[in-house]
Amino acid sequence: MHVIELRRLTKRFGNAVAVDRISLKVEREETMVVFGASGCGKTTVLRLVAGFERPDAGEIALDGCVVSQPGRMVPPNRRHVGMVFQDLALWPHMRVRDNIEFALKPLRLTRAQRNDRVNRMLERVSLDRRGNCYPAQLSGGERQRVALARTIVLEPQIMLMDEPLASLDSVLKEELGTMIRQLCKQMSMTIIYVTHDRGEVMMMADRVAMMSHGRIEQVGSAQEILADARK
Repeated sequence: MHVIELRRLTKRFGNAVAVDRISLKVEREETMVVFGASGCGKTTVLRLVAGFERPDAGEIALDGCVVSQPGRMVPPNRRHVGMVFQDLALWPHMRVRDNIEFALKPLRLTRAQRNDRVNRMLERVSLDRRGNCYPAQLSGGERQRVALARTIVLEPQIMLMDEPLASLDSVLKEELGTMIRQLCKQMSMTIIYVTHDRGEVMMMADRVAMMSHGRIEQVGSAQEILADARK
């Protein structure tokens, strides 16, 4: 089903409350955009869902199974969740195809099976002619596609995306945003997508959760949220 449920989720760092008793449900195959200013807690929400942080209170359930709460923590590699980071984190000394294949190493796949998956992903992100290049030889948009392919090649049920288009110009944002939507819909993924950019909200969202100071202030359509944000 790939449904994500956050129930009164709280995370503190020292005396600072990064996420303050938030509740949110993301439906199957929905793209939920979490929108708000820098420092409002958006990325912390992603890290909690991924399993990189432990909540101080509340819980996270994936498909009805609790994976995070103060006394229970399912590790990231057992959550079937993929995450695309803002800084991309590509290995500069590895070719494009090796960056993508590296994600498959923990799986029990033959060399032929890994090659097949990598080749299919290179085609899907239109990098089939760039597989032997190194990240430094690619444009910003191409590097972003490699980061996307490296995550999607694992065929996760849930995708978490932390401002993946922030460094791109408006033309590339539209091109990559369309590609992300198409790929994730084709693979029936459920997405939480974080951004502070209004244009990305309109382009990516099925629904939007507006965050401020660690709390979700409003959930609705992109048009509703952005109209209220202008007031």
